[in-house]
Amino acid sequence: MEKKNTATDNGGKVTLLHWKIQQWKLRFQLMDEEIVFIKRLLDSNAFRPNIPNLFERLQDYKTRLKDIENRNAAVRTQISLHENNLGTELDIADSAISADDIKKNDSLQLEVDECQGAYQNLKSEIFNYTGSILNN
Repeated sequence: MEKKNTATDNGGKVTLLHWKIQQWKLRFQLMDEEIVFIKRLLDSNAFRPNIPNLFERLQDYKTRLKDIENRNAAVRTQISLHENNLGTELDIADSAISADDIKKNDSLQLEVDECQGAYQNLKSEIFNYTGSILNN
């Protein structure tokens, strides 16, 4: 029976966790860019006049976007702390990925997915509404 090298196994796990973290960061960067576009759209004069409750609806969307940005910032902070912790473990010889690291990673994955889902739902709502009231 072949004995596995735990240091190599650990390195593979750390590499996988690090890759996931990079993917999360990329998703947040893409979201940031889209949010800039959406904010510009909501602040533009691209909508037909005399739409009932237009101002209120646009303000509501802006508030909800700000809430998503705040939540994203909080999750990004947690991601950075987690990444720093994993980096520290890489520097320690024969360090093993702990169950807490895996649990934290899984918890962060859920948070990232929830942030992404909330954002995608709001983005769809905004585009469905504004797409029907744009000036020709």
